[in-house]
Amino acid sequence: MPSYRIDRISEEVRHKLDSLIRQLNDPRIDGTWSVTRVEVTRDLRYAKTYVSILEDDKADGFMKALKNAAGYLRRELGREVDLRYTPELLFERDRNIAYGIHISQVLNDLKITEDKPDETIPE
Repeated sequence: MPSYRIDRISEEVRHKLDSLIRQLNDPRIDGTWSVTRVEVTRDLRYAKTYVSILEDDKADGFMKALKNAAGYLRRELGREVDLRYTPELLFERDRNIAYGIHISQVLNDLKITEDKPDETIPE
């Protein structure tokens, strides 16, 4: 199976899952979040779903709510996406945005220290 087909399926699953999760009536699912990417295996049996959550204090409850709703989400996904097999959903937290913010802060701190003249070094 060509890889571009898997990429198209992954993107379609990502889009549908994002809208399905937004329709859930679970109080633990709130705040700022997004489904950043979905990786569907070549045999279409599993879909690893990466979710980015910006509020760290809500992240644990959010992930538990998603894992509890995985069966419901899989059933609804099977109704909306026409595939031979509906993949089993595996949820993981995507920490790339938080890591990017951390790196940006480190670079800004370095820039601030470079802008200050160091009085201890004689010229």
